[in-house]
Amino acid sequence: MQLSDFDFDLPEALIALRPASPREAARLLVVRPGEGLEDLTIGDLPSLLRAGDAVVFNDTRVIPARLDGRREARAEGGGDGHAVAVEATLHKRLAPDRWSAFMRPGKRLKVGDRIRFGATGDRACEAGALDATLVAKGEGGEVVLAFDLSGPDLDLAINSRGHMPLPPYIAAKRPEDEQDRSDYQTIYAREDGSVAAPTAGLHFTPELLARLAAAGVSRHFVTLHVGAGTFLPVKVDDLADHRMHAEYGQVSPETAAALNAIRAAGGRIVCVGTTSLRLLESAAGADGVIKPWSGETAIFITPGYRFRAADGLMTNFHLPKSTLFVLVSAFSGYETMRAAYAHAIATGYRFYSYGDSSLLWRAA
Repeated sequence: MQLSDFDFDLPEALIALRPASPREAARLLVVRPGEGLEDLTIGDLPSLLRAGDAVVFNDTRVIPARLDGRREARAEGGGDGHAVAVEATLHKRLAPDRWSAFMRPGKRLKVGDRIRFGATGDRACEAGALDATLVAKGEGGEVVLAFDLSGPDLDLAINSRGHMPLPPYIAAKRPEDEQDRSDYQTIYAREDGSVAAPTAGLHFTPELLARLAAAGVSRHFVTLHVGAGTFLPVKVDDLADHRMHAEYGQVSPETAAALNAIRAAGGRIVCVGTTSLRLLESAAGADGVIKPWSGETAIFITPGYRFRAADGLMTNFHLPKSTLFVLVSAFSGYETMRAAYAHAIATGYRFYSYGDSSLLWRAA
């Protein structure tokens, strides 16, 4: 299929800049292929599931992965001799002291450049130091940074100096602030490593989790660390030519066994977020049995894919021409999702990370 098949017009006013308050007050569009659409709220979720169903959450935790700094002036003969303001979005940890990152302005950086993040003024006090050397450079502004700090010391410095990596469509309209530290994090996040939130999970509150449990719906956790590649545009016309950025994830033996038992007993598996779904589909065999799994996944789900693990998917509304809109079209059907998004736009649903959500059931 062509990328243009997944384009649509979205009014800018529907892009949410703040989440609903309380979280479960957000709207929920229920999509039942072949049956129609239903407008509800997140708080109605327990009534849409039944005892014996399972809800699967991604427990990754977003780190403040956006760093502002300056490239130090180069030594004489090194070309551009001036200090340059830079911005890094950490993308993937490679070693205790090394991160892959997207850098701006990427074209002005060279291997060997020294970057000072955090405190960049008077360095008499080194408490604010967060320095790195650019040790490799790829295409599209992607680089490898070797930090002077390592391990927990580096983690603490990033947490202190970094900013929450809000998606470009929010960051372009307002600056990140302290409220985003809580808003852009699920309440059950516990495994540090993501540079983007699994946003469907942002709608959950302790009260909603308690009501799901009271309804006999079990909850289970997997981990997929979302990379900055999730924000990169698709640059090919033919989807068969697109290659996803790999992301690290794991499904524990306990979670795999529990989900297989639930499926065997007739329960349904509902993934909260495309990250949970992609990870379970990576871990499932052709027979639908979910195996314990850890490693990197670059699975790209397009129409025609045969789903093995997930029966339902709760997910926010995605960008035009994005891999995620392609995924939901594969899950519930291309025409079904075109109609669902047209309905959402016509009735004022809020889009993207801080927006409303949908509960999709899998097409036959």
